[in-house]
Amino acid sequence: MRRLAAPCCWRAGTVVGALMAVLAVAPAAGAATTQSASSGAVRATFAFTATKGTYATKTLTISRSGRVVYREPVSSTYCGPNAAAQKYCAPGAFGQGHKAVHVVDLEPGGEPDVVLDLYTGGAHCCTVEQVFSFDPATGSYVRSEHYFGNPGERIVDLGHDGRLEFLTADNAFAYAFTDFAASGLPIEILTFAHGSFVNVTHQYPKLIAKDAASFLKAFNRDHSDGDGLIAAWAADEDSLGHRALVANVLARELKAGDLHGLNYRSGEKFLAALGKFLRKYGYLH
Repeated sequence: MRRLAAPCCWRAGTVVGALMAVLAVAPAAGAATTQSASSGAVRATFAFTATKGTYATKTLTISRSGRVVYREPVSSTYCGPNAAAQKYCAPGAFGQGHKAVHVVDLEPGGEPDVVLDLYTGGAHCCTVEQVFSFDPATGSYVRSEHYFGNPGERIVDLGHDGRLEFLTADNAFAYAFTDFAASGLPIEILTFAHGSFVNVTHQYPKLIAKDAASFLKAFNRDHSDGDGLIAAWAADEDSLGHRALVANVLARELKAGDLHGLNYRSGEKFLAALGKFLRKYGYLH
C-alpha cells in the first residue's frame, strides 16, 4: 500500500515518473514469492512466480481465524483478454521490498478489506487496485477493481479520521492536450464503500485549490508547452465553481499568445477543445 504524506503537483513527468521507477524493477528469473498481510482475524497471502518479466501462478488466498475462505487465481480485466496477456500483469512495486497485498479497513468500523496492487506493464502505465470485500451471505470475498492508469495512487487518511482515501489524479488528461510528460493531471480522490469506488474529490476544496495553484505556478514559469498545465488548472478551478475566473484567465492568456494549441493549430481551437473536454468529464455543467 503506497502512502503519501501530502498531495502536491500532479505533473505526469514528475510524480508518475518516480512511481514507475519503483514498479519497473525487473524480478530475478524464476523467483517464487509469497507475500502476506493481516489485520485481526483476516490474513491474505499473495503467491506468484516471476520469470524474465512475466508472472505465473498468481494466487490470492484469504483466511479468517485460520480457515481458508477464498483462494483464486489473480487476473485483471485491464491486463488483457487472454492468458498470454495476463502473464505480464505484475505485482505492484515488486522488486523494491514493497508488498502488493494489504489488509486494511477501508470503511471504518467494518470488516477489513484485502487490497491488491497490480501493474499492467509499459513505459509508465498502468496501476490497477483490486479490493476484496467480505460477503456474509456466501462467507467468502467479492472482488472489485479500479483502473488508476498512469498516475497510480496513494492510500491515505486525508481527514485524519480513520477513513482511508485513494489519492490519485485524473488519468483522462494524460495526452489529452500535449505529450505525456507535459500533461497536467488534476487531483482526484476516491473512497471505497459497498463494493464500489466513489469519487469524493469535491469534498476537499482546499486540496483542489492547492493543486490548482501548483499548475498555475508551473504554467507561469514556462509557457512553451503549457497547454496541459493550464488545462489541469482550469479543471481544478471549474470544479470549485470558479468559471468566471477561468474564463478571464484563459482569455488573457489567449490574447498574450501563451496558448499555443500544439495539438489544435491555434489557441482558439485549444480552448474550444478544452471546454468540450471539461464538460465531457464533469468539470463543467
